[in-house]
Amino acid sequence: MRKIIVGARVSMDGVMQAPSGPAEDLDQGFKFGGWSRPFQDEDCGEEFDRLFLSEKYDLLLGRKTYEIFARFWPDQVWDDAPNGGIPTVFNAIKKYVVSRSGAVDTSWQGSVLLRDIADVRRLRDEDGPNLLTQGSTELVHALLANDLVDAMAIFTVPVVLGSGKRLFAEDFMQAPRAYKLVRSRVSSSGVMIGRYERDGEIGVQA
Repeated sequence: MRKIIVGARVSMDGVMQAPSGPAEDLDQGFKFGGWSRPFQDEDCGEEFDRLFLSEKYDLLLGRKTYEIFARFWPDQVWDDAPNGGIPTVFNAIKKYVVSRSGAVDTSWQGSVLLRDIADVRRLRDEDGPNLLTQGSTELVHALLANDLVDAMAIFTVPVVLGSGKRLFAEDFMQAPRAYKLVRSRVSSSGVMIGRYERDGEIGVQA
């Protein structure tokens, strides 16, 4: 069985929307696109490399994030990165995109369409590399609600955004589940990086 690992950059108030680019989600009225960029330092780079380059995985993405990735990564070439870095990995591995409508162009090499959370559950139960998410807020909410998250790699950036799509949405039910912190680091810019893995049921002190 594979593990599903949620990778997320979040603000201190839990917002994970549009961390990378200023134009992202402007059409949705989100004004702080690219909010995590000023905090990306060497420490964060090392932890991104650990997440994306240290072990085998396939990507598991929601439709919108998949479309952003499919426009950007196929044309990226990092000549100064060992073995081509993240672009080489992303273009070589399988990309699973979850879309209820199926209205998505899966021509990016190695892309596979999944229609619902039942397809994700069947994929998780198969043998193969772990499944790593990035962005994909609605998909992550569905994974949490269906108790399908085995681990989380969370980069908490020292900003408060006030509004936006959150990792743990107040109006979206998450399955109760305990996690244990297995690795942590604070970057020079103040980003708190934690790796959490499933640790059974919620403990209640008698």
